Amino acid sequence: MRRTQIYLDDYQYEMLRSRARQKGKSMASIIREILDDYLRGTGNPSRDPLLGVIGIGAGDGTAVAEHYEDFLYGKGR
Repeated sequence: MRRTQIYLDDYQYEMLRSRARQKGKSMASIIREILDDYLRGTGNPSRDPLLGVIGIGAGDGTAVAEHYEDFLYGKGR
């Protein structure tokens, strides 16, 4: 293993520190995990976390697709 140094934005540092505490691991360990996932192509650190909600609902989406105005603006408008 080689030692290296990186610069993080304050936001990145705080998020990394929080995740390390939650998992009971060191920040360096979390960075290595993230980097391993990214290099293997199984992870994407820049991915928007909101994309994780895609597909969590039940159904095939046809009601929303066919009647999206009702869901966006309320029925009867």
